[in-house]
Amino acid sequence: METVDRQKLKNIIFDYGNVIFEIDFKRAQQAFLELGIRNVEEFFAHKAHHQLFNDFETGHLSSAAFRDGIRAAAGNPDIADGIIDDAWNSLLVGVPGPEVHDTLLEVKAKYRTFLLSNTNDIHYKQILEHLMTSFHVPDNNHLFEKTYYSQQMLLRKPDVAIFERVLKENDLDPQETLFIDDSPQHIEGAKKAGLHTLLMDRNPKYLREFLVEHGIL
Repeated sequence: METVDRQKLKNIIFDYGNVIFEIDFKRAQQAFLELGIRNVEEFFAHKAHHQLFNDFETGHLSSAAFRDGIRAAAGNPDIADGIIDDAWNSLLVGVPGPEVHDTLLEVKAKYRTFLLSNTNDIHYKQILEHLMTSFHVPDNNHLFEKTYYSQQMLLRKPDVAIFERVLKENDLDPQETLFIDDSPQHIEGAKKAGLHTLLMDRNPKYLREFLVEHGIL
């Protein structure tokens, strides 16, 4: 794992899922299996998945078209929208506690911070509902200088272009910028954009411990 020179570090870009907000791919796989999708390991997993998910996360598919894709994969045209949404949202566990948000505010006080998340309209709405219900905040905007979501950018990680856009829009020097993500393939994309990187290797509830361990806090 890369050693970060804190003296040169000015900016941090955070991934969301399993860095800040806990997600569980196995829960979604089980939910898809129960819908009738048999090849769930190939259909949807942490490191690879069906093109349907890429298209949804880059805003090239509507929520309705995504649901139709799930029905097609399950071979069942009669699955209700709500059942599909519940299965898809089963992935989302939540932010482990207020200490995670407190940590992000602590980091924001020392660095320019940004959020860069691969997500989609169905998950985004569920995340906002979770934030309001659990933390009484409408979104993540107060935790970062700016937030970026793939379905709004029409790009997704690990595409180098998504990192370059965040760098360019905010006048960030990649050599002064750290990217933190739990997905090795996204880390590789960030490296191609010249960013320093750290691979998150623990539950988001240990975010502060992780940052302290790597000299960020």
